[in-house]
Order: sequence, then C-alpha cells, then structure tokens
Amino acid sequence: MIAYFNGSFLRKEEISISPDDRGFLFSDGVYEVVRAYGGKPFKMAEHMDRLARSLRETRIDFPGVAELAVAGAKLIARNGLETADSILYFQITRGVAPRKHAFPDPPVPATVMVLISPAPSSVEMREKGVAAILVPEFRWSRCDIKAIGLLGSVLAVQQAKEKGAEEALFVRDGVVTEGTHTNVLAVFGGNILTHPLGNFILPGVTRGVVLDICRKTGIAYKEQAFRGEELNRASEIMITGTNKEITPIVRLDGRPVGTGAPGPVTRRLQAAYSELVRG
Repeated sequence: MIAYFNGSFLRKEEISISPDDRGFLFSDGVYEVVRAYGGKPFKMAEHMDRLARSLRETRIDFPGVAELAVAGAKLIARNGLETADSILYFQITRGVAPRKHAFPDPPVPATVMVLISPAPSSVEMREKGVAAILVPEFRWSRCDIKAIGLLGSVLAVQQAKEKGAEEALFVRDGVVTEGTHTNVLAVFGGNILTHPLGNFILPGVTRGVVLDICRKTGIAYKEQAFRGEELNRASEIMITGTNKEITPIVRLDGRPVGTGAPGPVTRRLQAAYSELVRG
C-alpha cells in the first residue's frame, strides 16, 4: 500500500521511524481514524477538527492538518480504492529528539504519517449484535484527547476477548463512560442516554452523527450519565465508532440485554445512518 510520511508518498514498507521518535519512546502523539465509503471520506472535516483539537491540547506544533485531509484523499486514489470502503489512519507525534521528558527545546518537526487499508466488514456484528463486559476505569483522565497511548484500552479489550466479548465498557466511580474505542448509548423507557462530553470520554464523530439523527427523526435522547448497575434494566445498549458504526450490545457480563437481540431504536438508527453514509 502507498502511504504518506513527512510530506512524501511512498510504499508503507519503505517508511522508517527513528528510535528517538517521541511517539515510540513516550507515546507522545495523537491520531485520528476516518472511514471512506465508496472512496468518499465520511465526515472528514469533523475528524480533522478533532485532530486539530488533540494537537492543541497536547501542544504539538503542526499547522498542516488541512493538508493531511488532501493527502488522505490522494491515498484513496493512489491505492485504487475509489469504489471501495477504506480506513484512513492519521498519526502525528512530537518528533525526533533525545530521550528527555520535557518538550524538545528548540522544537523539532513533528513526525506525520497517514496510512490506508481496506475497511474491515462489520456487517455481522451490526446485524446480530455483540457481547461486552464492564471493567473498572484505569486509564488517565484526558480521554477527550485522541492520544496514541492506548495500553489501557489494549488491556481491557484483551480482557473482553478472553471472556468471549467484543468490547469492554469502562466504569469510573460507578458511572459508565465509554468503550475502549467506542462511545456507549443505552435505551431506558424508549429514551437514549449517553455520557455527556468532557474529559472522561472521547467526543466521538459517530456519536455526534447519531445524536444529530435523533434530533432530526424525533428520537428522544439525553446526554446524561448512568451507572453500571442501571444497565440491568436497559432495553437496548449500543456502541458507536468509526469502525463499529452503530453496533448493538446484546449481552453484557454474560446476561442478555433486553430481549437478547438488537432492538427497534438501534435498528432505526442503523437504517438512518446507512442511508446517510451511502447517500
């Protein structure tokens, strides 16, 4: 596959990352993931806005976010994916410098990379639903930054896999916040609840699209926190994300959610989302 690295297009296997890169040494970097449907990136502007925000919050100096959107579009064509679904991965680190915790002084150029791959199919998961588990939150408190330091999420996902589940949902002080790489929505009495934005959850682009669908179609929702034990009475639970789109959770900690099958609110949102991205 052709990739983009520090201003050049080259084959992915030709990319060479310095062992002194702060992304490698400290996870000192941010990233973004964009899905393209039929060769067309979905919500690219929103993703680039979030990438720019992550850069500001981490004080990584890289003014060329708009150029990365163009590079991503070019990668679709250069890799012959104009009619296919694909995933664009953007990563920016603070750059190459001697291993010292403080920011490099004087500053060094950021390391910039964009990768592309065919999008994995999630049709079966969306149709049948998946299992999830609740896990105590043990990550840092700036989950609103899309940082590349994802060890906490990696460990939680592995715990879920070993229990036969697809996703782990974090619980902080009794409150459900988000999944390892998804946002969480639950249906109580026909109303959707989802954790409000703040430093404990990532401001998901797909989450935002779903809430916009709710506003336009009259589905009741509130950005309101709920506790882990309250999920026992939720009629539906769903996770949202660039890769997962809108995926129903049909089992939680080994127990069925609602009827144990995707519910009507989830199906309605899935249909509206599919119409939007394919329109």
